Amino acid sequence: MSSAQTSIQKAQVVLLATHKKLAVHEVAVHQALAKNIADLLGAQFAGLYDPALHHGPGLYFIPSDTLFRQAQNDALGIQSINDFFGGMIDQPFMATKAISHPLLKHATARPETWCVAFSQQAGDAVLEGFTVFNQVDALRAGCLLLEQGPVRIKPVLATAGRGQIVVNTEVQLNEAISGQDLGEIATWGLVLEEDLQDVVTYSVGQVQLAGITASYYGTQRLTLDNHDETVYAGSALWMVRGGYAELLKLEIEAPIRRAIDQAITYEKATVACFPGFLASRRNYDIAQGKNAGGQTCSGVLEQSWRIGGASAAEIEALMAFAADPALQRIRCSTHEVYGETSVPADARVLYSGNDPEVGFITKYTRVQPYEHQQ
Repeated sequence: MSSAQTSIQKAQVVLLATHKKLAVHEVAVHQALAKNIADLLGAQFAGLYDPALHHGPGLYFIPSDTLFRQAQNDALGIQSINDFFGGMIDQPFMATKAISHPLLKHATARPETWCVAFSQQAGDAVLEGFTVFNQVDALRAGCLLLEQGPVRIKPVLATAGRGQIVVNTEVQLNEAISGQDLGEIATWGLVLEEDLQDVVTYSVGQVQLAGITASYYGTQRLTLDNHDETVYAGSALWMVRGGYAELLKLEIEAPIRRAIDQAITYEKATVACFPGFLASRRNYDIAQGKNAGGQTCSGVLEQSWRIGGASAAEIEALMAFAADPALQRIRCSTHEVYGETSVPADARVLYSGNDPEVGFITKYTRVQPYEHQQ
């Protein structure tokens, strides 16, 4: 990460729109978290960024997605992690799960800035799979992986597990690939990966804001949405004040320690291979399960260098650490419930309503004393 430093003293916090289209519930949550971030910085929340109204070094940005180092973003004046909540990298595909896997040998399509060394340095921190940038390579990669077992096809712009397809035969593979957006694949890529069973997904991450660093591991929950699709339902995070070294001092089971080590390896490969990388918010999803051969596997599925599903819990922890300088550990959780529901008395509700895209959804956080995960 860049060592460049700018003052953490900010006058205004603004939300920054990107290419990413947000649902109504996401907009509401981002606004709620922006107000909390403004409180942490001793600043004013000034709404959506407007270059005619907002300018100068006193701005703190919260982009809706990872930023790319293009002229328009350079003009924002973002120079260090003290200037924004999220991440910045050089090219669009670098901000997605596309970087987690190598290209095929003799791939027929590849970005000019593709870094071959990344998958080499990430090593066994990722699962078996390929990233492709056209239909021909997708079919070839899928056939190679099918020799070992079922294959999971993952559009890189989809979130919360949506849009993923598991195929078991070449016929299913052809059908799944023909249904993909080939224009999107050409720019962003498509991931094909070994499918695991009995999966547990861990989250490992770190946030840096208002002079506070917090690191965490956590577990994710899944649920059925209002369309009966299995999606992300929230995370429980065990957070510590400090960096990854402090996190590794915890008494934790071997699978969790392995997930943390893999996230660190993945991040080191990112720093080494993508010099433009800058992030104040980093989150890595690590899946552990059994492959078709019955072997236990573990690997980073993807990274998130933007405000995300676990960010509400991250901000809750930062507020607790800011309020109590002696506090070293805390447990925070996020919850996403589809359909009408009641919430616990200690919940902080971020959104509850009928979203035009996903239907009725309630999103809330809870803060509890740190207890070791059993």
